Order: sequence, then C-alpha cells, then structure tokens
Amino acid sequence: MIRIGKVCVHILQSFAMLLFLSVAAAAALGDGETAPARDSKQPVDDAYTAKIHKYTTQPFFTSPLVDYLPASKNVPTPEAVLGDVAGAPGILPYAEDVYKYMRLLEKASPRVKVFSIGKTEEGREMIAVAVSSPENLKNLEENRAQLAKLADPRTIKLDDSEADRIVAQAVPVYYITGTIHSPETGAPTALMELAYRLAVDESPYIREIREGMITLITPVVEVDGRDRMVDIYRWHLSHPKDFYPPLIYWGKYVAHDNNRDAMGVTLKLTENVLKTYVGWKAQVLHDLHESVPYLYDNTAGDGPFNAWVDPILTDEWEMIGWRNVSDMTKFGMPGVFTHGVFDTWSPGYLMFIAAMHNGISRLYETFGNGGADTLERTLDQEEYARTWYRQNPPLPKALWSQRDNNNYEQTGLLTSLHYFNENKRLFLKNFYLKAKRSVTKPGAEGPAAYVFPADDPRVGSQAALLQVLQKQAVEISRAAAAFTVTLSVKKSAKPKKDAKDTKEKEASPAPTTRDFPAGSYIVRMDQPYSRIADALLDHQYWSPDDPQKTPYDDTGWTFGELFGVQVTRVTDAKVLDVAMERVKEIRAPGGVSGEGTIYAINNNAEPSLATLRYKLHDATIEAAEEPFESGGKKFSRGSFLLRNVTRAQLNDAISELGLQATPVAAMPSVKTHPVRAARIAFVHTWLSTQAEGWWRIALDNLGIPYDYISTQTVTKTSDLNAKYDVILFPPVGFFSSPTAIINGMPSAWGNPLPWKNTPETPNLVGKNDSTDDMRPGLGWEGVANLQSFVAKGGVLLTATDTSRFALSIGLADGVSVGNAQKMKIVGSVVGTRLVDAASPIAYGYDEKLSAYCDNGPIFSLSSISGARGFRRLGGEMHTRPTGRGTADDPDFTPGRPAVEVPDEPKSEIWENPLLTDEQLHNNFRAIPPANRARVIFRYADSKDLLISGLVECGDEIAQHAAVVDVPTGNGHVILFSINPVYRGETRGTYSLVLNTILNFDSLNAGRKLAEK
Repeated sequence: MIRIGKVCVHILQSFAMLLFLSVAAAAALGDGETAPARDSKQPVDDAYTAKIHKYTTQPFFTSPLVDYLPASKNVPTPEAVLGDVAGAPGILPYAEDVYKYMRLLEKASPRVKVFSIGKTEEGREMIAVAVSSPENLKNLEENRAQLAKLADPRTIKLDDSEADRIVAQAVPVYYITGTIHSPETGAPTALMELAYRLAVDESPYIREIREGMITLITPVVEVDGRDRMVDIYRWHLSHPKDFYPPLIYWGKYVAHDNNRDAMGVTLKLTENVLKTYVGWKAQVLHDLHESVPYLYDNTAGDGPFNAWVDPILTDEWEMIGWRNVSDMTKFGMPGVFTHGVFDTWSPGYLMFIAAMHNGISRLYETFGNGGADTLERTLDQEEYARTWYRQNPPLPKALWSQRDNNNYEQTGLLTSLHYFNENKRLFLKNFYLKAKRSVTKPGAEGPAAYVFPADDPRVGSQAALLQVLQKQAVEISRAAAAFTVTLSVKKSAKPKKDAKDTKEKEASPAPTTRDFPAGSYIVRMDQPYSRIADALLDHQYWSPDDPQKTPYDDTGWTFGELFGVQVTRVTDAKVLDVAMERVKEIRAPGGVSGEGTIYAINNNAEPSLATLRYKLHDATIEAAEEPFESGGKKFSRGSFLLRNVTRAQLNDAISELGLQATPVAAMPSVKTHPVRAARIAFVHTWLSTQAEGWWRIALDNLGIPYDYISTQTVTKTSDLNAKYDVILFPPVGFFSSPTAIINGMPSAWGNPLPWKNTPETPNLVGKNDSTDDMRPGLGWEGVANLQSFVAKGGVLLTATDTSRFALSIGLADGVSVGNAQKMKIVGSVVGTRLVDAASPIAYGYDEKLSAYCDNGPIFSLSSISGARGFRRLGGEMHTRPTGRGTADDPDFTPGRPAVEVPDEPKSEIWENPLLTDEQLHNNFRAIPPANRARVIFRYADSKDLLISGLVECGDEIAQHAAVVDVPTGNGHVILFSINPVYRGETRGTYSLVLNTILNFDSLNAGRKLAEK
C-alpha cells in the first residue's frame, strides 16, 4: 500500500506539473512567436521524462522547454554515461565522463562536432562542442571566413553594403562555457542535456536555433578543479555523516581568481577559451556560474560600466538580459532577474573576453548546492526581498535539487539562444559595427596609438607586456625609422579667483613633442581589437563620489605602470603615417656582445636576472654595490659580474632571456658581494591558496625552484635553516588573521579533513601538497620554528596579511600596523618612492615605482622596542605653541629669565624616529641603529598616490613605508604593504621579491646607520 501511495502521489505531481507548464507556455506566447513547446509528432523518452519530473522539486522550477526529453533511436541520452538523467541526485560526472558523452553524441549525430582546444597546467584536455545543422557544420570554414570579414572590417574596406550582404548570409556563433568555478557544479550535466536537446529535438523552437546558428559549448573550463571537486563529492557520499574537505585547490595555481585572468591571460584555461572565442569569430561568450537563487543574469549591473566598452554592447546587455527575465517570468519561474549589484567595471572576467573583442559578454549565476545533494535551502531576507529589478523573487524557503538548477540553466540558455537567433541579423550587424568603430577609433574618441620606445631599459618586461597583447589578438607594429609625435596637453588647473591678468586665466600650456627611436613598438588603434589594448594600457579613475560604494573587483590595472615599462598614449594621428611593419613574434634582444673572461649585465630590475642565476649553477656571479662604468657603458647598482662561464654558455642562457652581457677588462673597483642561488621554501596555509597561487606561477614561469610546504611542515621542521635560506610566505587571502594562521581550522569537534590521493579521491593532490588533516595550523611550535629560522640568519619574506602576521608574533621589532579609519584603496595602482637605493632589494629600480595596493597595511616605525609608531593623519604641526609675540617669536614665562628651547629631532613619516638623549638614557628598549627597520620604498605623497583606480582618504597611508627590511637576530624579515606578485599583472614589482632572494645573505649591503 505504501508503494502504491508513492506511485499515486508521483502521478499526481506529474499531472500537476504538465498542467502548470501548458498554462505557462500559453501565457508566454505573443503574436508571431514560436511556441516554446515540444513537437507533438516526435516521441518522448517517457522514462527519462518521468525522472525529470521526479527530481524537480516544484512544478514552477521548470519550463515547457525542459520538462521533457525527446526520444531518439540513434542518439544516446546523458543517461548512457551518467547512469541516470542529468541533474539526478548523487551524480557528478568527471570531466572525462562529460567528454565521453559529447563524443558519443558526435558519433551518433551529424549535428554535433567535438574539438580539442588545449590542455590545462596539469595536462587535462579542454574541449568545445559545436551543435548545429549538418549543413552549418559542413560549412564551418566558409562561415568562419565570412564572420572574419565582419570581425575585421578592413578586409572589406569598411563597406557597409558588403557587410550587410555578409550579415544576411552568415551563421552566428554563440559560445557557452561552464564550471570555471569548480564548487559550482551544475553546468556540465546541464550542458550535456542541452547538447542532446539541440541535436535531437524537432520542435520548431529548438529547430530554429539549430538551423539558424552554431552553439559552441565548453562544458568544463576548470578541468583540473572539476575532477578534484568530484573527488570531494564522492568522498562525501562515502562519509555522509562527516564534514568533507573544502576545495582548497581548484586548478594547479589559483581558485576563484581564475575568473579574473582575462587581462593578463596567465592561466591555460583563459588562453584556451580566448583562442577559441577569437578563432571561431564568435558573437557571444556566455559563462555559467552558481551562487544566487535562482537565476541572476549577472552581465550588467548598476555601474559604473567599463569605460572602454562600446555603447552598442551596453544596449545588447539590457536587450538580451531583460528579454531573458521576461520569457522565464512568463513560464512562471520565480527568482529570475537581472541588474543586481554587479558594477561591470573590471575587464578581468572570462566573459569579458567577448566585451573586449567586439562581441557580447554574458554571465548567469544560478543556484547550486555545491554538489548533487537535494537540500532544503533557507534564504536571507535580502535574497527573497522584492525589488524593482526582481519583481518575482525567490521563495524564502524551498527544497532545491541539482535538477532544479539544471532546469534553470537550460531554460535560460534556450530562451537566450532563441531570442538571439530571432534577432541574429541585428546582432551580426552590431558585431560588424563594433569592429568598425574599433578600427575608426583614432578619428573618433582616440587615441591614435600607444608607443613602446625602443630605448626602454627594461626590454624583457616590455616584451612580456607586448606578448600579453599578442595573446589578446592585438596587432603590434615596429617603426622602421625614428619619428616624432605631438603629445596631448592636459588642461591646467582652474585659474585662481584673484587672477587679475586675463591672459593668465586663458593661457594654456603649449603642446609638447616626443622623439622615438627606430625599432619602437606601435600599437595602432585603427585595428579590430584596439578596445582591449586601450583598456589595458590606459589609466583608470574611479571617483570616490561614485554612487557605487562597493566595487566588485579591482578598480585600476594600467599595465604599463604595473609592468614597469614606458608606454605613451598618443592622440596625434600622424603616428599612423610612420613607416612600420607588423611584428609576428616579440622577443627581447639578448646575447653577449664580445669576448672576455668577466662579463657584466646591467641590472634594470628585470625578473629574468633571477632565472639566469638558477640556470648557470656553476658560474660565479657577484653584484656591484655601487654604480660603475666600463668601456664607456654605465652600470647600475646590483649589476651582475659573471666569471667561470664560457661565452657560449652565457650566450645560450641570456639570448632567450632578453639579457645583454658586456665583457669587462677587469673587475670594477666598487665593492661587490656574491649572488648565490638561495634555497627557497614557499609556505602556504590550508586555509586558502587563492593569493599565493599567483606567486607560484610567477616563480614557475621564471624557472625559480622552491620547495612547496605547508604551515604544518614548518611546525614539524625544527631546523629550517638546514634546508632553506629564504622562506616566502605570500598573502593568504581568505581567513588570513594571525589567529587563523596559527590555529588553523576548528579541531575541537568534527572529523579530520584529509587532502590526499586515495582510490576514492585519485585527483585531489595533483601537483600540489597533501595532508592527513587540513585543520591544524602553524601552531605555536611553528611560530617558534620561524622565529628560530630568522634568528639564525634566515630571510622571511611576507606580504600584506602575512606581514600583519609576522608583526603580530613579534618577528619584526620597531614596526607596527595601524588600522585604516576611512581609507579605501580598492585594487588600485599607486605610486611609491625609493628611499634606500643602496639596499639590494632596490637594485635596478628608479626613484618612482608603481605598485598594486588593495588597502594594504599601514606600517609605522619606532626606534623603541615595543613602542607603537603612530600614524600621522594629515600634515605635521609646524607652528609654535600659543603664547606671546608673533608666530616667529619665542614665548616667555613671567617671573623667569628666558631660556633657549632645544631643537626637537625631526623625522619623516616613513623613517625611524630619531631619539633624544632623554629617550636614550638607560633605555634598554631603545633599538640599536643596526637593528632598526630599513625602509626601501615608501608610499608617495598624498597628491601623487593615485595612479589608477580608487584611492579615498589616501593621506592615511601616504608617505608610510611600503617595503621594509627588518633585521632580526642574524636574519631579516621583509614586509610588503603592497602586493608585488598579483594575477600576472605586476611584473614591474617582481624583482623586489627576486632581489631579496638573490641577495639573501647580503641584505645589509649599503646600509647607513643613524648616529643614535
């Protein structure tokens, strides 16, 4: 009887769902629109459809587009690989299983083709699946050639009539990507079923999509992370009563930040998707995410929009997004909305590849459960509140399944695909117009070009930035001869109110010119992808008065500044007339210029110098502690002097590194010290590996070897000095408080959280670290081991939150951290100033250095141990105390002869305060000059602090120390308030870290001590 009761209930639920959907479908129809319903002549896969209904928790959590599955005699359903329907509870397929199914589709249907688009850092395959009519797939190359003419209007001489002819014939490409964020698990099964529907369904609604366009699908973007996530979920199924480990590693290097790499293109997944999008000449890139109930079209928010996108695109965002909401609302599906709080400013998101390459960027956030369990979900009030942009909000409480999530994903995609297809001629014409407007940019908003001078001393970093632009499909040219351009003049400040001379009020500075040598690189703005070049090379400004008070991500990213190379924005259109040639391959010139036994390489803070040290294991390398001159050539501090290496060996090594070596007759008379290959430990926590992954990929790309160890290993290693000379402790990111670093995760309750390869979890470790239990942190024993390491002569390098940690455990006496009061620096480029050029950490750097800062810690220095340095808010008091006389007169005390007031010692904000005799008297806490903090770089003055982005109340950190070397025992603790290694975008500050490594045992070189 119980079984019969369950069957009856299931039948009633199915009937109710069908009734609901038929009513919703009828309500959704408008005049002339194709009905979103199945073809009554095509049989339905009854068993599969019944399971769809069974796993959908409410009839309004689906639509007439996905509440059934059409049957096919020849084409397998996802059940062939999954063992159940897409979205079934308890089933998460590995990427390999997803690929297996897509290739089964390809074998069974002429409407499907699978393409391999590259490999991940760990060697796993990435694919793209094209679904369309057999005719469209047969003519892929011909269609690509047509789309290429729209993508590059120069090929048709900007002829609008020819463009219209192509628009009328071409088949657009709509590119969908899933699961870049590994804990967001629903997209692969949704895309498996979507591919089946597009290939099999004969309903007019689906057939129009299939015949009218090409749907391109990458079902798993972060393949390495997907397989780890499936491992964890399967571990969870085997241990249902236990807590399961958090996904500490996604890809080999980074986690959530993998969706912030569309500017630097540092990760393989970004490079592979970018090549696919540009190579297919696609019109749309639609990325699937999960975080918000139930479907949030997170493409366009409430601003500010990115300043470089075409207004045509911002219109397209709203057109498609609101139509999406309209269609799904008519189906009766709650919780579908757009707008939200996303600002759409940063171009770092994967979807923004399209926005910056004349396409349409799109992104969904649907509601995932972080696995395939069906869970009762209770929302916060702000999630279910009705707002102007969310008139049909989610339910406050609901039973939610992976099938529900798949229903929303597929319904949203199908309605978007159908709307796009209905209006494809409009969108194809817009695709052409955006490209045309990119090509005509110099004569419209400008600029005409960006120029990279051939005489930039940092040729390696210059080449690295140009290579990023080439990855972005930007064309780069090189000047055949020297040329001169007129530079635009910024408007001067408003004249003073009391300015009497009218000429003074009206006068404006005269235009200036700049000469560039032959060989200078020119990035022309009259090219199809000028938009991405302009966005990366220009400066950004986010007003503190902007209504948007919570930027979603970074607000500034000017690549020329962050790479430490010279880039000139040129509005003078005559630059386009300069004789130049397109450059296919960018390589920094390198090699040995003559014969000798001693060779000198100038230090320009090029990261490749560190690569050279580790490549030439047996060479003797010394660093010059002062500038010198040899053979008429000037060499800066830190320049390499190499011996015990043949010319051939050296030439082979530096040719590919973009370094130039010059023979010198004899060792220069300046003082030198050895540059040894330090033994490096790279420390991570089990709390988060988000930020440190960018440091690892930078070191790996440079060929710098290191041992990758956890804080737990530090705890177990009592003599760290026996193994290591330098310990790098990069930023932790999330959960980064000193207490969390020491204590780790809560362990007073719950079960161990293993991160290791087992038959149950074969993919977890990959090429990273492992542990039996992620919960323990550094512990106090680990703290003691770090203290001992530094005391015995080791170098501990920290940045941002780990610098806070080092200070909190007393590793760097004389430095304290102040809390910001009103300061807001949100992922911005700021100015710093060189304080101590003689420090080896500063070798190769100029007086001014741009750096990345995200509300960095505010360091203050003290010359007394245990004393807290106070932040100075605003300028110092320079006036005398209140009393008799004028401002320049001394005060007096009635009835007492006048006395001379001793001069008070003065120090700058970034300096160690000078001590008076009174303070020194019998003061065992007074730090000896040799033990005081050595400031290498400080933040610029308040007026010069902002370079790009948002800086509000920057006077709180202005002039404070930004990079500090603190002698501790026989070793050193290096503190960074800036983040020198970030997202592959900050190459210009890499050498602050690398110089520390190269000169680990000579960091006191060039130090001048205070007298007191």
